Amino acid sequence: MRSQNSVSSMGMMKRFKPTEQKTATRSMTGFGRSEGSIARQRIVVELRALNSKQLDIHLKLPSLLKEQEPEIRKRLQSRGGRGKFEVGVTLEGGGEQAATIDETLAAEYHAKLSSLAERLGISSSQSDMLTLITRMPEVLQSPRAELPKEEIEELFRVLDESIDNLDAYRIEEGRSLHEALTGHVERISELRDIIPQHIDGRIDRIRDRIRKNLELYLEGKEIDESRFEQELLFYLEKYDVSEEMSRLKAHCDHFIETLGQGPDKGKKLGFIGQEMGREINTLGAKSYDADMQRIVVEMKDELEKVKEQVLNVL
Repeated sequence: MRSQNSVSSMGMMKRFKPTEQKTATRSMTGFGRSEGSIARQRIVVELRALNSKQLDIHLKLPSLLKEQEPEIRKRLQSRGGRGKFEVGVTLEGGGEQAATIDETLAAEYHAKLSSLAERLGISSSQSDMLTLITRMPEVLQSPRAELPKEEIEELFRVLDESIDNLDAYRIEEGRSLHEALTGHVERISELRDIIPQHIDGRIDRIRDRIRKNLELYLEGKEIDESRFEQELLFYLEKYDVSEEMSRLKAHCDHFIETLGQGPDKGKKLGFIGQEMGREINTLGAKSYDADMQRIVVEMKDELEKVKEQVLNVL
């Protein structure tokens, strides 16, 4: 039987167009729920997705559905992506069939155990004997009910629907992640564009500082200006940041471009963020200027926010 309605953790989840589903930024965390009816019972499937570097699935199934565990895992592996999944499947209303007792076999065990106890001179209470008998092989027999094909199909329909609801939840949460990440990376780009305003002034300050130190060293002797400029040029080449500025711009552009792609881009965004961090650190090491250092500090602050939020991108 197919249920008339499915239930989601967010009520009626928004459905996304196929093209939007392919490119949307997804959060790694989320919740999905759906329900139906099998074996004259109400079945409820709940999925919780949490952060994890790898795929990690924890299943809680009633015994009636244990045989379907491999297929359930397969479907989650093919559609879930990275993350830790807590999957709860419950059957409500009707309960599971109780285990049966093979009384003939139990009587045979009782006779043999009683005879053995008498020969060995061992006394035992009736309750101890009963406990021992019920633990003997095949005395307690669990029901091995098999689901009809249409009820197995209903199980996986409910599972697929709960995965759909989880995906919709992840896309909705991913919208906020997308906007926040875009804002932080764009801010890093804005700060990068401010740096050239301080480069000329930084060179003048370095030139003046070197000249003053050289004058103190020469104790009033005349400075060879031509040689001074040559040495200064060599010195300033060590603090040239043009390559770092160019690479940082390329990494920021690459990050925004990748953010618009999909799916499964979280790891790639993390790698790009690491490259951005290398260029920002080098800018700080080469700045030798208070104004540039303040800009670099603000860049690092924005980058830390990027790294934190990228951990939640699927």
